[in-house]
Amino acid sequence: MALWVPLIAGAWSDTLRTRIGGRLPFILAGTVPAAIALALIGFVHSLGLVALLAAVFFGFYFVAYEPYRAMYPDLLDEESVAGRAQGAQALARGLGTGFALLAGGLLLTVARPLPFALSALILVGAVGAFVFLILRRGLNEQSQDDAEGPAQVARRLPRLVKEHPALRAYFIANALWEMALAALKAFVVLYLTLGLHYKLTSASLLIGGVALVILIGAGVTGKAGDKWGRIRVVKLALWGYGLGFLVLVFTTSRPLLAAAMPFIAIGGGAVMTMAYAILMPLMPEGEHGALTGFYSLSRGVGITIGPILAGVLISLTSSGPFTGTQGFQAMWIVCAGAALTSIVFVRKLQRAEDDRRRLERG
Repeated sequence: MALWVPLIAGAWSDTLRTRIGGRLPFILAGTVPAAIALALIGFVHSLGLVALLAAVFFGFYFVAYEPYRAMYPDLLDEESVAGRAQGAQALARGLGTGFALLAGGLLLTVARPLPFALSALILVGAVGAFVFLILRRGLNEQSQDDAEGPAQVARRLPRLVKEHPALRAYFIANALWEMALAALKAFVVLYLTLGLHYKLTSASLLIGGVALVILIGAGVTGKAGDKWGRIRVVKLALWGYGLGFLVLVFTTSRPLLAAAMPFIAIGGGAVMTMAYAILMPLMPEGEHGALTGFYSLSRGVGITIGPILAGVLISLTSSGPFTGTQGFQAMWIVCAGAALTSIVFVRKLQRAEDDRRRLERG
């Protein structure tokens, strides 16, 4: 879903003309079916039906979410606050995710459908309040350029990427960041429990502590990016991020693991916070939705490749050099390689950013 739905929904929302703007119709059209599918998951017991409802949920989720995300550059006129805005979003997402993981487990002990039904109600209520405030404050205005259909939208994005080399560098860098995060998220629990023999409760506490550092890092790096330059801050964070992963390729020492984790957490927080904020200055006016879909496509590529590549390496090394951790230590090769390789493309983005600033100064 992440490889094609965001491109269509995001780009089409740039050109749709309705009484409530171009973004809100997609947000409304996607939210209600997504909420219904989410609520129904709690009532079905067949794995096939769960998979079908999950597919419906994610399809409509991306229909709603990409136009919503595109409203960030629509509403933030000042580029100087983009880092802090994304830091605030990352903090809110982190707190929401943590609360959901905690409350979801507790609600499951009460009744199986309860967390799904309650989540659906929260989704509808939150989006309803958002749409109400946007309409009340008149923030849904858009230009009156001629509308385009899906075919014109599909042709516009490749042309846009071809004309802007910085976008190509960004696509690869963002895909590599997501590759590292996706590989980590897919296997970190198994690495700690099966590879290092932590108890599940200890592993959960360790992951929770790292998540807290990520949230702190998200807030700090957002402000630092606005002050000293988002690309410069990310480039610095990536060195700690990649080298922290690299240490774990060669050792299973618990003290070294504890020493590497803060660098990994702060680097992860910086990447999660800054990825979209770095793209925002590269967006031509009127192309926010198209390039938001472009952003999600690059994420989708990384999210797809990261766990597969890590899984292959784990399988190949489980009876070889990483026997002691059942192969799970190999996941750090993917994480380190993706993070450190992305620095090459971040440097290209830095050069493009410097050129843009020189042109603005005349």
